[in-house]
Amino acid sequence: MKKTVMKIKGMTCAACVKAVERSVSDMVSKVNVNLATEKMTVEYDESKTTVSEIAAAVHEAGYEAEEELNLKTVMLVIEGMTCAACVRAVENSLRKLSGVTDVSVNLATEKARVVYNPETVKISELKKTVEEAGYKALDFEIDVKNEKDGKLKGQLRRLLLATAFTLPLFYLAMGHMMGLWLPNFLMPEMHPLNFALAQIILVLPVMILGYRFYTIGFRKLFRREPNMDSLIAIGTSAAFLYGIFGTVQIARGDASHAMNLYFESVGVIITLIMLGKYLESLSKGRTGEAIKKLMNLAPKTARVIIDGEEQIVPVEAVEPGAIIIVRPGERIPVDGVVIEGHSSVDESMLTGESIPVEKTVGSKVVGASINKNGLLKFQATKVGKDTVLAQIIRMVEEAQGSKAPIAKLADIIASYFVPTVIIIALVSFIAWLIAGKSFVFSLTIFISVLVIACPCALGLATPTAIIVGTGKGAEYGVLIKGGEALEALQGVEAIIFDKTGTITEGKPEVTDIIAFAPWDEDSLLALAASAEKGSEHPLGEAIINLSEKRNLRLQPISAFEAIPGQGIRVHINNELILLGNARLLENNQIKLPDRSEYLKLADAGKTLMYLVVSGVLAGIIAVSDVVKPNSYETVKSLKDMGLQVYLLTGDNPQTAASIASKVGIDHVFSEVLPQDKAKEVKKLQEQYKVAMVGDGINDAPALAQANVGIAIGSGTDVA
Repeated sequence: MKKTVMKIKGMTCAACVKAVERSVSDMVSKVNVNLATEKMTVEYDESKTTVSEIAAAVHEAGYEAEEELNLKTVMLVIEGMTCAACVRAVENSLRKLSGVTDVSVNLATEKARVVYNPETVKISELKKTVEEAGYKALDFEIDVKNEKDGKLKGQLRRLLLATAFTLPLFYLAMGHMMGLWLPNFLMPEMHPLNFALAQIILVLPVMILGYRFYTIGFRKLFRREPNMDSLIAIGTSAAFLYGIFGTVQIARGDASHAMNLYFESVGVIITLIMLGKYLESLSKGRTGEAIKKLMNLAPKTARVIIDGEEQIVPVEAVEPGAIIIVRPGERIPVDGVVIEGHSSVDESMLTGESIPVEKTVGSKVVGASINKNGLLKFQATKVGKDTVLAQIIRMVEEAQGSKAPIAKLADIIASYFVPTVIIIALVSFIAWLIAGKSFVFSLTIFISVLVIACPCALGLATPTAIIVGTGKGAEYGVLIKGGEALEALQGVEAIIFDKTGTITEGKPEVTDIIAFAPWDEDSLLALAASAEKGSEHPLGEAIINLSEKRNLRLQPISAFEAIPGQGIRVHINNELILLGNARLLENNQIKLPDRSEYLKLADAGKTLMYLVVSGVLAGIIAVSDVVKPNSYETVKSLKDMGLQVYLLTGDNPQTAASIASKVGIDHVFSEVLPQDKAKEVKKLQEQYKVAMVGDGINDAPALAQANVGIAIGSGTDVA
């Protein structure tokens, strides 16, 4: 008996419920219809009826029924794939399973993303199906890094050994044709049998080192799913067997065969393909680096209060509701809500925004952000896979696992390429035989077709070209992740810039100083910098940096006090100095100046700091994240190329519009939360091919979602 839930449309009353139940009662063993949820649960014998027949019976009764699928997504690590034909084989085998609705296999990351109905098919069945197709499936949670490192070392060792045998083999086979020295006992004219046997001795270790080409290639061929390895196996085996045939003929006294041995072709092909595979494995290893760096951001331990005492526990053991203490300079382990303490928290690695966020009781904190200067006690709300960081990691993984249309096309072509090559080789062999040529000549043609089509173009030229291209790019400071990015970049129609660290410098700087008489700019700045000497706040750092540039002399301070969320109170030369925001002035009954004085600064999105000396407002210092000097020229160049340019930021509309107008950007997305950036990119992709430029880890999902992601190198290199 199989149980399934179906969604019923069109029911309005209890009579409808009875009508639906009556319509299927003869077909099923048990039926229950719920009017409130508009769902029907049925148990039926699969050998007697199907879901579509049940739905048809409901339709005849005047209602609509469709099976409600509780779909889940699983990521599996697939081992043993060597080319695009393998990708196709894995996808096809999984798609045949009942309950699997979507499959996407990525050769670069060696992962399969499977959408399935857990009521119909189990993960163990997915794995078994992959294994039956000739590959191995592992849970994504398993850490395969050490295993991959071991595989890479093994590949390199085999490649070096193969090269050590191939170079003398190539010299022996080709050297005499170029007039290079060979000892007499190996000269083909004088000792042809020695010449042939020496090549066999040198080529056999290379074939043994490349044994996987034969085990995988022939296995896939016998399963009627030939892949690139099948071409290598057939081509090199045919060349080797023909060489053995030639050696036998030489032993029988026909020395002419010494000029037609193909052993060096076998050695060179296997070694070159091994080189291609090694380079490919290197680039595959790099695709996971971004995710590893994201994972490393999260602290490994948390300071939790258990039975009234502080205890350090692994972050995996933290449960929702736990009370956690974070000291200044420490990373926040999980997401939560502050229940005690004041501090500023650096969330730049997640939000990209450079200015720390003030946190007080009731504020939300995010795992992996850094507590700057105060002690925080907070209650965990989201842990493990539910944290913001975990969600960003998951989004990046899913974006990497998805496949571009051109990649799907390449997989389809590859699946037909190998059988087509084998057919062409066989047709060529038979055609030359019919044309009256000898068996040896026809076999030479057969081997030539296989060896030339042997994946030198698809399997070797592509990774080599990409590595050369990305290497040249690296010399100029441009890091290109792969050929797909290069290919996609030429078709881009719109480009989205994240604001912080991309259009702007990514760190606060003093932009304006308004001094009220009798103060002047320098004396006001020197006083503010003296006051901020005791502070660790980034806005204070901006003031100190400017005073150092101007070589201003700072004065000693006493009785320094930081007022969380407001500013600082300090004594200089027996005068009380207040430096902070508007709330600090209000709480000390100091009247704000006429609004027109600072209206323009506030509207431009700048942070205003008021300096009060002995109860009198002395001036205003405006701090802001300043625009990079080359941003305007960059935007202008892109617009001249016919591209649509957009600005994406979490800032309020006024700040966003101010920055956009400075650099000449016409389209602005403002107040966009970090987790929604990818959604904005997706929305724009309905109209254009989109490139996304960003520098924060929070941009990583948006960079992955875009047709091309361009990460500006800065502190947040994970992007």
